[in-house]
Amino acid sequence: MTTASGYPFETENPLEFHQAPQDLSDRVALGMTRALRFFADRFFAKRYGHRAVVLETVAAVPGMVAGMLVHMRSIRRMEDDHGWIQTLLDESQNERMHLMTFVTIAQPNWLERLLILLAQGVFFNAFFVLYLFFPRTAHRMVGYFEEEAVISYTSYLAEIDAGRLENVAAPAIAIDYWKLAPDARLRDVVLAVRADEAKHRDVNHQFAHALTV
Repeated sequence: MTTASGYPFETENPLEFHQAPQDLSDRVALGMTRALRFFADRFFAKRYGHRAVVLETVAAVPGMVAGMLVHMRSIRRMEDDHGWIQTLLDESQNERMHLMTFVTIAQPNWLERLLILLAQGVFFNAFFVLYLFFPRTAHRMVGYFEEEAVISYTSYLAEIDAGRLENVAAPAIAIDYWKLAPDARLRDVVLAVRADEAKHRDVNHQFAHALTV
């Protein structure tokens, strides 16, 4: 099943979906994503909890920035936003809860906290400029970010299932937010987060398609 622009709402295995680049804008978005993935892989390797802490603080930025800019455009042009603002702000809040969860699990050190400050400051301003002038590329890039997030959390699950990472008890913040069972474990949290990322992936790719036509 596809939208009018050709984006698949359903795939045989939704977790394996990849949006093939269609033009230069898409290729730029994918190139930036893979460059950032390269540095993340080198810095964090298989320290998935710490990786999640740093990456989720960046992931919480696009929805807030895009929501703000769409809001300003809506009131400037006095036109309906068609639900984009709330969707984007909800995405940002969801990513923030991912961060709060993994901070509790991973307990980042001072270096990682410093990296969070630097990454957030740089990325906020870079994404603001990108979205201001190239919103379609920005949404496509976020869609690719989320594709990589699904891959990372799938690898995280594999490490837990193989016994190489301890399947610790889920923190209370995660149990409350995702309405998990009282005896939920880390694996349940990672599954919930991965499902969120897959949803954000699909939404942002759909937004990019909407801006194409």
